[in-house]
Amino acid sequence: MKVFRGLPNAAARAPCALTIGNFDGVHLGHQALLARVRGAATGLGLEAAVMTFEPHPREFFALKAGDPAKAPPRIANLRDKLQSLSDNGIDRVIVEHFSAPFAALTPREFTEKVLVEGLHVKWLMVGDDFCYGARRAGNVQMLLEAGKQYGFHVETLPTVMNGSIRISSSAVRAALAEGDFGHAEALLGHPYAISGHVIHGQKLGRTLGFPTLNLRVPHRPALAGIFIVQVHGLAERPLAAVASLGVRPTVDDSGRVLLEVHVFDFDQGCYGKQVRVEFLQKIRDEEKYVDLPTLTAAIHRDADIARAWFAQRDGATGDLISATNATDRI
Repeated sequence: MKVFRGLPNAAARAPCALTIGNFDGVHLGHQALLARVRGAATGLGLEAAVMTFEPHPREFFALKAGDPAKAPPRIANLRDKLQSLSDNGIDRVIVEHFSAPFAALTPREFTEKVLVEGLHVKWLMVGDDFCYGARRAGNVQMLLEAGKQYGFHVETLPTVMNGSIRISSSAVRAALAEGDFGHAEALLGHPYAISGHVIHGQKLGRTLGFPTLNLRVPHRPALAGIFIVQVHGLAERPLAAVASLGVRPTVDDSGRVLLEVHVFDFDQGCYGKQVRVEFLQKIRDEEKYVDLPTLTAAIHRDADIARAWFAQRDGATGDLISATNATDRI
């Protein structure tokens, strides 16, 4: 899959079947849309393309208004979004920098400069509530008329439902915020996870007896707290772990979000490795403690809860690799 930061240059442009959206989480509704785009592209001999935005338009306007709390939390980082788009058969992704000049484009300018000149769109699919252009002035009817004028076909996809529940990024965010990973998986079509490269931290966990793998989380995530997780990418099978996702109020006042993962019975160098942390159950919310001994005691309780959860799930045989089995495979 080819990834473009902004519109491709003239030499890299190619006729395409396109869809446009934020695709946060790439849930089942998104997947249905992407499947239709992939099918149309194959049938017409075009490349299947997605235009998405960074930052999220609502995040851009929230920061512009001086109220970042109004920005939606992120379900997925850009790496995971791009991987999901690739997994769904997309050939090229245009990550458009959402800026003041881009937001100011009129619907006509967006059609001419972006869709026609910039992307050579021949077939376009959008949701039935799609709006575009400055002040969201463009709608599906205007897009249908523009397609007739400029020679591209437009289709809309109605809302995808999961029973009586509308599948949306907002619904996924709500499920994650509540720690309802079963519901989140039903909306996403797969277990919820965050991936990234292991970075160096303060080494405080090692001092407390709980060494951690640290993953940077560049945006406010859709969930926070202490979780039972399993880690993929360090062994042939996932490793049992407990994780903290948040701002670490007891030891850090920077507000920087970090995902810290303590893998049970595991002590291997992992810096620079790419891992995927799959969330299984929430233990509790993040708390600020009066001192490090109190924090350490809480970590012990969390680890005991997680170990007991895995023991109950896996039984005496244990489907997860233990440290004894894992270390000789890394």
